Amino acid sequence: MTWLANIFQIKGTTLACGHIIPANTFPLERYNGCPFCGTPFATDTALALKAQGSKQRILDLWGDAEAEQFFTDLLASKTALDATQLESLKLLLDVFDLPADVAIGMKETRMAVIDVLVVNGQADRAQAMFSTPHDVLRYLWYKHTGFLQVLEPKTISKRKRNNAKHLYKPFDKSAQTQLDAKAQLKLKFTRQECLQAATWLNNLSLEPAKMCEIMHPKRSMWVRFIRALRLAEYGQRVGFEHLQTTLDLFYREDYPVWQGQVNHFRLRKDREQTLKLLQQRPGLFARSLFSNMLWFGPAPCLAAFREVIDQVPARLVFTLNMYAELYFTPGQPRSVKPLGSVSKNIPAHPLLAQYTEQELQEMKDAVLDLGVLAVKKRFAAQSTTHRSMYIDPLLFKMPISIGDRSETVQDLPAALMGTRFPLEGDTVRLFMQWGVGLPAQALDMDLSCSITYINRVEICSYSNLVTPACQHSGDIRVIPNLVGTAEYINIDLKVLQEMQAQYVVFTCNAYIFGSITPNLVVGWMNSVHPMQISATTGVAYDPSCVQHQVRIATGLSKGLVFGVLDVDCAEIVWLEMPFGGQVVQGLDHRNVTALLKKLDSKLSIGNLLALKAEAQQLQLVDTPDAADEVYTPQWGINTAAVTQLLVD
Repeated sequence: MTWLANIFQIKGTTLACGHIIPANTFPLERYNGCPFCGTPFATDTALALKAQGSKQRILDLWGDAEAEQFFTDLLASKTALDATQLESLKLLLDVFDLPADVAIGMKETRMAVIDVLVVNGQADRAQAMFSTPHDVLRYLWYKHTGFLQVLEPKTISKRKRNNAKHLYKPFDKSAQTQLDAKAQLKLKFTRQECLQAATWLNNLSLEPAKMCEIMHPKRSMWVRFIRALRLAEYGQRVGFEHLQTTLDLFYREDYPVWQGQVNHFRLRKDREQTLKLLQQRPGLFARSLFSNMLWFGPAPCLAAFREVIDQVPARLVFTLNMYAELYFTPGQPRSVKPLGSVSKNIPAHPLLAQYTEQELQEMKDAVLDLGVLAVKKRFAAQSTTHRSMYIDPLLFKMPISIGDRSETVQDLPAALMGTRFPLEGDTVRLFMQWGVGLPAQALDMDLSCSITYINRVEICSYSNLVTPACQHSGDIRVIPNLVGTAEYINIDLKVLQEMQAQYVVFTCNAYIFGSITPNLVVGWMNSVHPMQISATTGVAYDPSCVQHQVRIATGLSKGLVFGVLDVDCAEIVWLEMPFGGQVVQGLDHRNVTALLKKLDSKLSIGNLLALKAEAQQLQLVDTPDAADEVYTPQWGINTAAVTQLLVD
């Protein structure tokens, strides 16, 4: 109707952009711009902050050699890359060729490399990066959904359905969203893609029974992929006999399953057979070590594990050391994040009640001693001519990046979960910015914080703009055209300390149906200088005031905890904990407490270097000039390089 009105010049409201809006079409009082073209009604050129005395930041100048070394570190990383590192890797893959002498450390990293090869028409080179059928499934699912881990279709559709729920029933679109999600997850491949996948599977060097066993845990997904890829048809072709034999075994279910055998003997309390099977797969043995110690007793399990610990990846050895204290503490809940889900708080293992406090302490000590000895043995096996080492004190506050899969991109220097930032002054400003580059529309994101006291919790959000020590800027429900908008909360540390507050939890939520909008930015800054927000022209602030910020990169989180202010220490702990719920009241603070305890139990980079120095008999010195090996915070920020300390 508006299009016709502008063609025939029908009477209506003429806007500054020249478009005519006829009566009874768009309610202009609800818009901050032209509903036909998106041009904003007002442009405020005065929305700028001047003479704030911007703080200088020192930038490091990289040449080709430094960039290529960083590229190599990312490829060789022994822990999963976070969203920031993955984005950097994709940029570098377009610039540098794959080095022939670098082994790719993680399967998730391989997927990004394989994708570049396939896009560049070099799918045959990708064959060497597939070692199991699960690798092929992981890549195909990554191309289809964008997730590097194999999330079950039901998990994705359930998350999207929950994100579309709304407190106001007429706005609840959960049922339709679930149907749309299922439709989007339907598989459809071209003939060329089918042939390529069939070739990859056919050329795997594993025996058909072994391939079927690996495919078994994702059997329902494999059935869908086999049909969509027409693998039964390609298996009939000459040269695809290996694929045909595998499919025949898979459909007849004529293959043994190792995990089934473990469960069989374990439920029958056959300790000897269970431990013998677990020794065949040291990595899985490490992951189930704690529960088996409670099930069969600590002595035989540790004795069996000691025989294969040299074959266990170093990251798993460190994980055992870090979490033994939490696991073997009766009544201590633990924070876990199931694949594709939000963080959850689970109770302690029920079998802990069968052991005395002394026996549990002996289990903790035994695991710690075993892990430390194994790590020292690996470091001692490395030859070195160095005699001294310098460790910057800040490295003792930086945790090792193990078990954290960050889904946000950090455009400022990246920080690991658990890193503590000292406050710059007595006040801090949380901020959230969203909508940059999007047309004017209703897009309601909410910033909030929870203040935890000994016996109560107070919330500062759109529904409660002012609390003691906290002041919210106000609820923003629509975004201007292209420039985006923001919300912020000013926090006064002195008032919090006077009121004996313990923590302040920083959160953001998507109030509208769906998940947090991609490219939303959250963080905190120095609140000495003002921050201006206009409902029609956007937001302005001094970017040098920002201390830390992250950018949302994925689309399954409804809410996110992105930091915790430790009031007594005057430090902000950076963490990333997704949670469900349309408003901040949906956050369970027990999960935050459990995650903080989990992060506190992590081994720091400084402690790991101290173990290395002890094992290699290196003298620790106080100044970097007198040391043969120097480790600085700048080196510690490159988490991919730090993982090279995880010696296998």
